Amino acid sequence: MNKYSQLPYPTLPQYSDAERLERASAFYEQLRCRRTCRFFADTPVPRALIEQAILAAGTAPSGANHQPWHFAAIGSSQAKREVRRLAEDEERAFYAEKASAEWLDALAPLGTDDVKPYLEIAPWLIAVFGQRRGGPNPGDARQNYYLTESVGIAAGLLLATLHDAGLATLTHTPAPMKFLNTICARPADEKPLMLIVVGHPAPGATVPEHAVTRKRLDQVSSWI
Repeated sequence: MNKYSQLPYPTLPQYSDAERLERASAFYEQLRCRRTCRFFADTPVPRALIEQAILAAGTAPSGANHQPWHFAAIGSSQAKREVRRLAEDEERAFYAEKASAEWLDALAPLGTDDVKPYLEIAPWLIAVFGQRRGGPNPGDARQNYYLTESVGIAAGLLLATLHDAGLATLTHTPAPMKFLNTICARPADEKPLMLIVVGHPAPGATVPEHAVTRKRLDQVSSWI
């Protein structure tokens, strides 16, 4: 017998199998159009929209329900300028020294380099942090579990919500990213895992053809 209180499982919508398939297919078609954007307009995006997307991300499952994530939304022009400066420092080192020839060859079709103007142009940057310690209640300082998995799921929900709201996104992972702790005033023991750029695509924005290719169902699934 579990000594902790239990709540009824939420009532799910009563769809037929055909309706469920139709909804899943429609959601796939929506997500199928998601593309990483590297050309952003400076068109403002309301803070309320970002807040709702972060709330959606926070519904993700997590180890022991500790919810070990923090989303720092950066809208200040000065802060974005500093993020760009420090991120480009790391990117220059990556392209010139750190990346293997094989890695650079894999990136070549995407046309990426160490210049990241979108970090200043886009209206929002969302720095995603993983909290090594915390817990479900304010002031908790307990060990968090399955940190990377939990935050990864939350980040996926965040991207899906922003796409569904009609916004373009890009995931950026300069390494190391500890400068984000300083800019976002986050504790040293929090791990910056990802920077998500959010906004509207610039007029004439393009996507590398290479980035549109997706593996077929038979390549990404097996049935036992």
